[in-house]
Formats: sequence, C-alpha cells, structure tokens
Amino acid sequence: MPGIIGKKIGMTSVFSAEGKNLPCTVIEAGPCVVTQIRTVEKDGYAAVQLAYDDIKEKHASKPLKGHFEKAGTTPKRKLVEFKDFDTTKLKLGDTITVADLDLDLSEGKIDWVDVTGISKGKGFQGVVKRHGFSGVGDRTHGQKDRQRHPGSLGASSWPSRIFKGKKMAGRMGGERVKVLNLQVIKIIPENNLILVKGSVPGPNGSYVIVED
Repeated sequence: MPGIIGKKIGMTSVFSAEGKNLPCTVIEAGPCVVTQIRTVEKDGYAAVQLAYDDIKEKHASKPLKGHFEKAGTTPKRKLVEFKDFDTTKLKLGDTITVADLDLDLSEGKIDWVDVTGISKGKGFQGVVKRHGFSGVGDRTHGQKDRQRHPGSLGASSWPSRIFKGKKMAGRMGGERVKVLNLQVIKIIPENNLILVKGSVPGPNGSYVIVED
C-alpha cells in the first residue's frame, strides 16, 4: 500500500546493531478504513479515501454519518485521499494497517518513508527567529533597542512601498511540511506502530501521513 494515516506519539531512541543510539519518532499508523473509492468514470480521477481515528457519533454531522454508514464503519475524525492505490483490489470497509505498507526490513534491509504533517505554530515572530537575520547589531552607535530589528526595509521615491514576499516579521509555523526519506527503524504490527529515524513535523498527538 502506498500510504496510511497516522498519529505522532512522540520521540524515543533505540540502539542499532552497531551499538549506536538512534533518535526516532514513534508513529501510530492506522488502522484505517476505506470509506470511498473514486474512479475515472465517475469522478474524473482514481483515488482511495482512508479514514482514521474514531469519534463519538454525536460529534459527526448527518452527511458524514451517512458517508461512514455506506462503508460500514463508525465515524472517523481524519479523512485523506491517496491516488496511488490499486482501486481494483479494494472495496468499501476494508481495513489498512501498518503491516500492509510495502516495507521490507528483513535480513538487514533498509527502507524509507515520506512523512507529512502540520508543523508547530510559533505565533508572530520577528525576523531573527523567523528568517535567521542577525539584527541591526551594535547598540553603541546611537541606536536603542535595535539588536533584533530588521533594519532598513523600503526603497526611496520609487516604488514607495514594500514588495510582496519580502522577508519580514509575521506568523511562523502551522504549515504543511513533508519530510522525505526517513529511515524506518522498526515496525510493531500488533500495536500499529512504526519507528522512523529523526524528527517528524507537528506536536505529539497530531495527525501525519506516511507514504511509502
């Protein structure tokens, strides 16, 4: 299977065969339920919609309740479409688990995945933290409280404005981030867990998309 929905549990570390301590992120991947199968004839494109994480029925709207009833499953919180599934081998209500991912870790083999998540929101930040500016600098040359300021911004009489896209202070984080080629350290199918080397965007408990 090309992908699955999961939840970031947190970080830990494991020892490799060579005795190195590897930092890794624990992801609860699935189980996900197939709630819709899109076809080229009906929808104009082929895709499979997966649903993850149960919610109380009272928290689902009537249209969503009917949508999940067609698949024979309880209401879910997260819905994601994947376009690389083989739609001919799936039907509504099928369950996708971490064991269904096309990962091979046998006999010392190495496999990688791509993980997509929403990065942590950091609020309104200045140019030093947001873009890595060094600040204006010295406070001994007639300047006051300018150490972390951006400095001169605009041009002169033309264009008499700031061009769009200029690096300035603003909201930081809270963006969709995709991290490529994270090494899979371990898979624990009985607990629907996958351990990947390195960090994954987002806080603990946030939803992520794992793609093979």
